[in-house]
Amino acid sequence: MIHSNLDDGLACMRVHILGICGTFMGGIAAIARELGHAVEGSDANVYPPMSTQLERLGITLRAGYRAEHLQPAPDCVIVGNALSRGNAAVEYLLDARLHALSGPQWLGDNVLAQRRVLAVAGTHGKTTTTSLLAWILEAAGRAPGFLVGGVPANFGVSARLGGAPGAPPAPDADFVIEADEYDTAFFDKRSKFLHYHPSIAILNNLEYDHADIFPDLAAIQRQFHHLVRIVPGNGRLIVNAEDAALAQVLAQGCWSPVESFGIDAGDWRAHLTAADGSAFQVSHRGRELGHAQWSLGGRHNVMNALAAIAAAHAAGIEPATAIAALAGFRNVARRMELIAQVRGIHVYDDFAHHPTAIATTLAGLRARVGDARILVAMEPRSNSMRMGAHAAALAPSLADADAVVLLQRPELAWDAGAVIAALAGRGCSAPSVDALIAALRARVRAGDHVVFMSNGGFDGAPRRFAAALGDTGA
Repeated sequence: MIHSNLDDGLACMRVHILGICGTFMGGIAAIARELGHAVEGSDANVYPPMSTQLERLGITLRAGYRAEHLQPAPDCVIVGNALSRGNAAVEYLLDARLHALSGPQWLGDNVLAQRRVLAVAGTHGKTTTTSLLAWILEAAGRAPGFLVGGVPANFGVSARLGGAPGAPPAPDADFVIEADEYDTAFFDKRSKFLHYHPSIAILNNLEYDHADIFPDLAAIQRQFHHLVRIVPGNGRLIVNAEDAALAQVLAQGCWSPVESFGIDAGDWRAHLTAADGSAFQVSHRGRELGHAQWSLGGRHNVMNALAAIAAAHAAGIEPATAIAALAGFRNVARRMELIAQVRGIHVYDDFAHHPTAIATTLAGLRARVGDARILVAMEPRSNSMRMGAHAAALAPSLADADAVVLLQRPELAWDAGAVIAALAGRGCSAPSVDALIAALRARVRAGDHVVFMSNGGFDGAPRRFAAALGDTGA
């Protein structure tokens, strides 16, 4: 059943979303539909999983960005940040003076202004930590709203308003949101998270990224400090105690209570009782709170869990409840997702976009599999990766891999030869996905763990490789 938070005197609006198949904009679409609006959208390509989710909600999807998609004029056009001047739909909406908003502004004005917002910011781990926090609140009976940059397995949808089924959520109900530092729209170059006005904000970590819009780390720190400036004095900042870049942000000024977390430092700490991070003891300022066991692994995921537990506590959830909820948590797709086991070979799909994330993910897998061989298929696809901003750090981040095949598409802006040379005989490049799969098949053997790492579709490589393993030539 669709319920509406609209005032009785306000008619349903016709909303068109440009860039609707991205995870964030698809979440906006789902929430607008749940509010009772008539929603449709356009994208350069209409593709799953978001297209499938939206079609189930009765949302009309149109392929391509055409002026006729905005005719007759909708009441509101929500513009994704993938669109820019020169796009046919953008030029038409400007010429026709249509009412247009960015996704973050629409969400901030129409949903978040009436909620207690828990925002999760950071270079790494946003999607997992947002999903964790939403799940902890759900397990505690809070029925939070959320918007996640993926589809959390515990919920099966990327976004929802929250509250009891069939009834609007209370004005101060919890809403958990993945808070991205990327810019908002072609007409708004502030970071998305500045539209969210959180009461509780997690600052998970901070490194240089998004080389296409930020010249250096200091520029990103400036945006994070803008976020710090808008957290209220009766709110809470949950900050990684082990991150020097975040300490520099807080040193610029902080007006809200801060709770820190970390394995080696902080108010909230974890002591690993399993080397792979699948079990750990949680303490707060020296007081033992409980023992966590869950299906995830890796030091980075333990840090994500600590952040979520601390934020849930700031929202009034007992730590014991939060710790117990971890056992039932199921991660988002493409976060070291085991997609196949064929002939004793494990095949994983991972959403990797930064050397630090690559290193911590592989370290967690190494702790879990011991001496078993790890093979990595890598697609440098993020804007920063394609520009070569992380090229020097790429080979060191792959230290736990026994073999690496790097996809070097013809349009890659830098020569992967230096990375391959730095891998010292453990790496090779491939000019296409077909060649990459062939190279992996030539190297793989029973007992191996094969990890596909990309923040894009990778042309379906993980599942294509898994299918190829079933052939007699594998």
